[in-house]
Order: sequence, then C-alpha cells, then structure tokens
Amino acid sequence: MIRTVIIEDEKPASRKLERMLGEFTDIEVVAKIESVEEGISWFSENEHPQLIFSDIVLGDGLSFDIFEKIPTKAFIIYTTAFDQYTLKAFKLNSIDYLLKPILDEDLGAAIEKFKSFIPSDNLVNSQEIKQLIKKDKTTLSRILVKIGYNLKIVQTHEVSCFYSENKIVYLQTQERAFPSDFTLDELEDILDDRKFFRVNRQFIINSDYIKNIHTSPNYKVELQFQPKEEITVSRDRVKDFKDWLVS
Repeated sequence: MIRTVIIEDEKPASRKLERMLGEFTDIEVVAKIESVEEGISWFSENEHPQLIFSDIVLGDGLSFDIFEKIPTKAFIIYTTAFDQYTLKAFKLNSIDYLLKPILDEDLGAAIEKFKSFIPSDNLVNSQEIKQLIKKDKTTLSRILVKIGYNLKIVQTHEVSCFYSENKIVYLQTQERAFPSDFTLDELEDILDDRKFFRVNRQFIINSDYIKNIHTSPNYKVELQFQPKEEITVSRDRVKDFKDWLVS
C-alpha cells in the first residue's frame, strides 16, 4: 500500500480528496493535517509517508513552511487554487501541481507519474527525488486568472503568447488578454519548452499559433492571436529559435 497524507485546511476539500483517493485500491490515507503547526508536529513524530497531497495556503501559513522546517523524502503533489506558488512548489520534491477543482483524470495522471518514480525496493533518497523530478519536469498545463471578482481557468494550450507590458505579464488567448502573477523568467522554467519559446525579453510564443515567419531583414513572427502586428525574434535567439521550430 502507498502510505499517503493529505494536508488541507478546508474540511470539505479534504473529504472530497480522500473520497477520490479511495477509488485507488493501493492508496491508504494515514493522516489528514489542517495547519502548518499540526504538520510540523505530525512529521516530527511519525514515520513519513511515500506520498503527500498538500494544499499550499493554510490558515496559519504556507505548507512550504512544514517541509522547510522538517525535510521529507516523500513525493509531494500540491493541490491549490493559487497558481503564483507553482515555481516554488516545483523546488520542494513536487512531482505535480493540481489546480482546484481537481479533475479525476488529472488526479489519476499524477498518481501514475508518482508510481513511475518508485523503484522496486520502494527506497529513494532526497537527492534521487530531485534528479527524478528534473528528468520528468512537471510543466504548467492550467493557469488561474482573475476577472474582476471571478476566477477563470485557462489551459496553456489556449495561450498564443505571454508578454510583458508595464511590468505586468499577460497571457493572450483568442478571447482576450489576461494578466497573470508570473514573470516571464518563471514561465520559461515551467512551460512546456516543446511548445513555448522565448523569442525576446518581452514575449514567449506558442508554436501552435504561429501564422507566418518573416526572415528579412529580421526574423519576425506573426501569430493567430497577438497583441501587436509583429513580434521580433532577438538576434541572439535566432539560431535557437530555428532549432526549436524543427525539434
């Protein structure tokens, strides 16, 4: 059995996740934790599980605080509605990052990914975890954006480009541009680099939306949906850009 801990301060969300995990016959939930203080106490006094499902924003702080104080060899799947913590989550033994509301297929895929990391003897140390995660880097598939007082989930495959304007990073879709909480540097680390490429300091583009590429006098890209007429590829990025197009 895969010993599993749930860290979640909202009881309905915790119960729902426990029910979803109950569909997997090889997963046993051994503890449910509701706060940073309770988490530090539990991980100090108990054998660590193999897998942790953890919300990020708890009533008394961030769940990151638990694992920074009590290092763990467990794999962590973060579950949250706040996408601005994605980058930090990837650095703390995270093998996946599920945005709420959690979908059955996303949960199943995350568990399968976890199982693919576990060797036959079920032993793995902290350094091996980091190497395994690096080999199979989790990429961002969904982004939560704010529209007034409402929240909207945007799939990254719907985004033609990310761009910076007046110190705010926007994501462009067919519908409109939405502000995000990311920087372009952070997005470079967590987007699927098979699909997304940073052509200059201001733009990251999605290959699926390239409409035309002009090569004279400079490399300029035209997308199906973009905030201005042309996007110029920086001279020092042209070779990498051409390699990326055929990779």
